[in-house]
Amino acid sequence: MTSNIDIDPRVTTSRVALVTGGSGGIGRAVVERLAKDGMAVGVHYSGNQARADETVAAVVAAGGRAFAVGGDVADEDAMSAAFDAVEAEFGGIDVVVNTAGIMILSPISTLNLDDLDRMHRTNIRGTFVVSQQGARRVRDGGAIINFSTSVTRTQFPGYGAYVASKAAVESITLILARELRGKNITVNAVAPGPTATALFLDGKDEATIANLAKAVPLERLGQPDDIAETVAFLAGPGRWVNGQTVFANGGLA
Repeated sequence: MTSNIDIDPRVTTSRVALVTGGSGGIGRAVVERLAKDGMAVGVHYSGNQARADETVAAVVAAGGRAFAVGGDVADEDAMSAAFDAVEAEFGGIDVVVNTAGIMILSPISTLNLDDLDRMHRTNIRGTFVVSQQGARRVRDGGAIINFSTSVTRTQFPGYGAYVASKAAVESITLILARELRGKNITVNAVAPGPTATALFLDGKDEATIANLAKAVPLERLGQPDDIAETVAFLAGPGRWVNGQTVFANGGLA
C-alpha cells in the first residue's frame, strides 16, 4: 500500500487515537487519515508486527506520531495492557477505532462450527472487550467507532455467520452510546460496502468482484481511504452523530 499521508506541519492536536487492526487495509488507511488530522496514533496489531512497524514508520516519516502495540482483541488482559501502553506513550486516549475483525464465508448448512466460534470470538467478544476498555478510558469529548458491514442489509448468501457477528457489533455499539449518556463520548459503527482490501478480495474471482462493483450506484469498489474519511468525520467534527450505524457503501442497497 502506498502511503500518502501528507501531514500538514501546522496541524497540532493533543488528541490520541488507538486503532485496532491498524496495520493493513482499512485499519492502515484510518491510522494515516487520523495522523493527517494531527492525532497521535497507537497502531494495534494481532500477529504481524512488521506490517504495524511499517505503518508507524510511514506516519513518523510524514511528521506524525505513532507507535505499534500488539495483543489479541478478545483478551481483556492484553487489551488492558494495550490501552495502558497508549496512555503511557501519549498521555491518554480520545478516540478508539476498532477495525479488527475476521471474515469466513460459507453457507450456514456447511459452516464449520469451529470457524463460527473463531469468527465470533474476534468480531463479537473482541468488539465487546475493546468497547469496554474504551468506555472506561476515553476522555471527555472522545469517540468510539466500531466496524459492522453493509451485508447486514444486503443479505448475500454465504455471509450468514459473518453478518450475525456484525449485527451483534451494531447492537453493542448502539447500546453503549446510550450507556455513556452524560460522558460527552460518541459511539458509532461504520458499515463499509464492498471495499478493495485483502479481506474482501480473498477467495473471489474477477467476475464476482466486477459484479459487486457494478452493484454499487457509483459503479466501483470502495477504497480504504473512502472508509477512513467517514471514520475521520466521526472521530473529529461529527459530534452530533451518536448511536448510529453509518453505511459507507457508495449507495449499495
